[in-house]
Amino acid sequence: MTTNRVFEIRSGYSHTLGANYDGEGVNFAIFSAHAERVELCLYDPSGEHEIARLELPEYTDEIWHGYVPNLQPGALYGYRVYGPYDPENGHRFNPQ
Repeated sequence: MTTNRVFEIRSGYSHTLGANYDGEGVNFAIFSAHAERVELCLYDPSGEHEIARLELPEYTDEIWHGYVPNLQPGALYGYRVYGPYDPENGHRFNPQ
């Protein structure tokens, strides 16, 4: 269950993969040539409760990316990646 805690997400940048803190927030960038949508899920400190789900707003050169201002290092996160489920062609997307 996702709570209603509000987080802002901006475009960010694609040139550094992973989660990168810049002193003011965190940029997220993940490669996927075949994803149709990527959601960033943020969790409470216990890791048991999702507190926000944000769609990464940009797709540049097969990199999905977004920037969350005011997010601090150590924040717990995960991704939900949407795309085709086609194991014969190496695609096993499952956002559940």
